[in-house]
Amino acid sequence: MTSEASAPAPAAPGRIVLLTASHRVAPGLLSWPAWQTLRAADQVLCADAGHPQLPYLREAGITVEHAAPTAQELLDACEGDCTVVVIPSGEGDKALTDGLARLAGSGRVQMPDLELLPGSYDLPGARLLDLVQVMDRIRLECPWSSQQTHKGLAKYGIEEAYELVEAIEDGDRDELREELGDVLLQVVFHARIAQEDEDEPFSIDDVAGTIVEKLIHRHPHVFGDETAETPEEVKEHWLRTKAAEKQRDSLTDGVPLGQPGLALAAKLASRVRTAGLEVPLPTGEGIGYDLLALAVQAEAAGVDPEAALRAAGRTYRDAILATEAAGRR
Repeated sequence: MTSEASAPAPAAPGRIVLLTASHRVAPGLLSWPAWQTLRAADQVLCADAGHPQLPYLREAGITVEHAAPTAQELLDACEGDCTVVVIPSGEGDKALTDGLARLAGSGRVQMPDLELLPGSYDLPGARLLDLVQVMDRIRLECPWSSQQTHKGLAKYGIEEAYELVEAIEDGDRDELREELGDVLLQVVFHARIAQEDEDEPFSIDDVAGTIVEKLIHRHPHVFGDETAETPEEVKEHWLRTKAAEKQRDSLTDGVPLGQPGLALAAKLASRVRTAGLEVPLPTGEGIGYDLLALAVQAEAAGVDPEAALRAAGRTYRDAILATEAAGRR
């Protein structure tokens, strides 16, 4: 028998598993492949002693060592066909992954099998949890944000709503996404302030829960036994359930008088028309009554008078810009 034939076979390189877990999912909720891998591993390592998954893993009988190995140390630990699971921190372990990449690219070492195993995935809307967390920290640590009140922020809500409308009318997708975020910030900011109220506190979860209940109740054709096949039938369901909820004494209840004049006139006209009331338009001297009549006429024709005037105003602005440009030539 030759010496080559009697030489021992090289040790199997083993396996390294980077097990990621979203911090936006409740700790302990891991996929079945993740649990199988953890139970079968020869070693489980985590550099972050405060990792939210650790108490649940230990409760499940998984031994987790607090260690921050280098790439070479990981390779050594895998010798003899061992499986080592590494649980990265929430920010990831860039030094380790870069080190493994350098060793793999060198061509001088036999690399173990490398596997990235997602232990949990973000659900739709998971980034909203990040926003709530960031807002909480800003409220506690920012000198300006920590002093804000509902009344003090009210003007920003109006400004952001108008900027959102402008982005929609401009058709700018990037601007639309940004302005939607600014409007969302106002909601989260107000909800965070509301948590501190001594008499009637509520949180962003209460806000979300309220609108969820409202949407379900006002869509019996989706969540209940009723049917609706046209937008008009959907609107009928909405108005009927809304009326039952509010039990208003007047159809003008709930119409904010502080909104822009044309929008106010159109809203009142819409309430009157929907209720089937015959209400004569008030008459008087001045342009206000003429504008009221035009707003009611526009609403009856399915035109938003506020949006129509805004569009005309944009055209007027363009004409001003053109005239200014011509004067500078």
